[in-house]
Amino acid sequence: MRASVGDRVCVHSRTVGQPERHGVVLEVRGRPDGPPYLIRWDDGHEGLFFPGADSVLEVKQYSTA
Repeated sequence: MRASVGDRVCVHSRTVGQPERHGVVLEVRGRPDGPPYLIRWDDGHEGLFFPGADSVLEVKQYSTA
């Protein structure tokens, strides 16, 4: 996974009935564009994140206009 500031991350639950976690990349601390990432989760918490197989990156779309 290669992320940039502003990209969104979704982590699927490993337990049935538990919600997914969603957040936005605030900083990229790895090289180049690799983990760990500083994430602000939608519940307001922030923390370093190393993506796993249960993670999906939603790349920020940039306008060309």
